Amino acid sequence: MNKKIRTEAVDHLFEAILCLRDKEECYAFFEDVCTVNEILSLSQRYEVARMLREHRTYLDIAEQTGASTATISRVNRSLNYGNDGYDMVMERLKGDCG
Repeated sequence: MNKKIRTEAVDHLFEAILCLRDKEECYAFFEDVCTVNEILSLSQRYEVARMLREHRTYLDIAEQTGASTATISRVNRSLNYGNDGYDMVMERLKGDCG
């Protein structure tokens, strides 16, 4: 199934996220918008991406994050063939964002 991501509703969501000013506002907004499991899944994927960029092994990543090898593989595929979103954010965190 090919779902179109660029919709007016998604634009509205991203505009709302871009209005958040600090970590506490992020917690308040995301706790209202997402379930706890959705937030934890997103954070797990980001941790997997970060660890893959540190050249950690799948076994180490799975043990540290609890992610399945399927999730690790999917994140790795995004890192290698995706839109470079993970790398963009990680690079910014090294600079003025971190």
